[in-house]
Amino acid sequence: MIKLITVFKRRNGLDLEAFERYWVDRHAPLVARLPGLRRYVQSQTIAGGYRRGEPAIDGCEELWFDDRQALGLLQETPELAAVREDDKSLMQPATRREIVTEDVLIKDGPMPASGVKNIELVLRLPNMAPEAFHRYWIEHHGPLGASIPQVLRYVQSHTLLEEYGEGRVPSLDGLALTWFEHTEAMRAAALTPQYAETRADEGNFVTEPLDFVITRERVLVG
Repeated sequence: MIKLITVFKRRNGLDLEAFERYWVDRHAPLVARLPGLRRYVQSQTIAGGYRRGEPAIDGCEELWFDDRQALGLLQETPELAAVREDDKSLMQPATRREIVTEDVLIKDGPMPASGVKNIELVLRLPNMAPEAFHRYWIEHHGPLGASIPQVLRYVQSHTLLEEYGEGRVPSLDGLALTWFEHTEAMRAAALTPQYAETRADEGNFVTEPLDFVITRERVLVG
C-alpha cells in the first residue's frame, strides 16, 4: 500500500473546538467517499501543544490506497474535487504540505486508543541523496529509535523516490510516527540514554531542528 499524507495549520478564525468539529463532522465524510480509499486517519495536535505558542501543525491526514495506479485514478474524480474545495474551509493553504509515502514498520506494537502519537516532520540534509537518506533512516537510525523503552510502536513514512524525479523536491522527506501510552511516558523517554543516542544521530541525516507535534489519532476508515 501507499499513503497520501497532508499536514497543515487550521484556517484563520477557527478556534480549536470549531476546527475539530469541522474536520470530523464536515470534512471527514467527504474524504471517506474517495474511490479506492482503504484507510483514513486524522491526527490532531493535543491541547497541551499550544501552551508555548503555535505548534508546527494542527493536523495530519493519512490516506491509504492500494498503489500508485489507484491514486492516479482518483485525480479526476468529483469526490477528490469536493475534498480539495473543502480544504479551503479547513486549512491555511500556504501551510498545506502533501507527500506520497510508503510505510516502514520499525517497531511493531499497539496503538492504544487512549495513548498519544508523536509526529516528526522529516527533512533530509540538503547535500544527502534521497536514496542514501532513506537507507540511513531505516537501517541505522530506525533501530536507535526502536530501542527507546517507552516507544510502543514506531513507523517511518518515507516519501516515494518517484516524487524526487525531474527536478522535483518534495515538501517533506517523510514522517516519523511513534506511539506512547501517555505524555508522561514521552517525558520519561526523553531521560533515557537510548533517547539521547537517537537524538545525537539526527544530525547525520536530517535537517535540525525537527518540527514535531504530539497528537491523538482518530481512525475514520479502516
